[in-house]
Amino acid sequence: MTPPTPPRTCLVTRREELEQILQLQASNLRDHIPPEQAVSQGFLTVAHTLDVLERMHALAPSVIAKDGEKLAGYALVMPVEARAFVPILEPMFQLLETLSWRGRPLREYRYYVMGQVCVAEAWRGQGVFDALYREHRASYRTRFDCIVTEVATRNTRSMRAHTRAGFESIKTYRDATDEWAVVVLGLSDSTR
Repeated sequence: MTPPTPPRTCLVTRREELEQILQLQASNLRDHIPPEQAVSQGFLTVAHTLDVLERMHALAPSVIAKDGEKLAGYALVMPVEARAFVPILEPMFQLLETLSWRGRPLREYRYYVMGQVCVAEAWRGQGVFDALYREHRASYRTRFDCIVTEVATRNTRSMRAHTRAGFESIKTYRDATDEWAVVVLGLSDSTR
């Protein structure tokens, strides 16, 4: 039997793709899944709106993986200019202004925040997560030096996947909701 063709990765080009992102997001939010599923499969913590995704997309389109017309996964691009779009993330952006990476203040780099990454259940364990980040590198390495994100340390599946993709941890901290690891991935040739 021939192995299935892996989903193709690309940048978002249509509103319907943003709507698919919201559907996949809703089914993976921490508050919408059983705790045992959150432990074994990972979870999402922030819910976006179509308006927010459209505004983020206007600054820099997000990366998706598709199997035909089905969404297999997504990885949201959130440029620093989009920080006001999701007020709950403002403390994270304030923290990023104080951090350094590779001996330089992070604010000296051209970076964006990985607004969220999710792989649909049917495609987990098939390389989609890594493919999404390869597409980020291919699409954004000339425009940005690195990607920054934070991952709940108890989201062990996501922590392992980000480490495997090459992210480096630069800070761990606790807030009112969880313990977080701030991680960075070099995109440009000079930061890889």
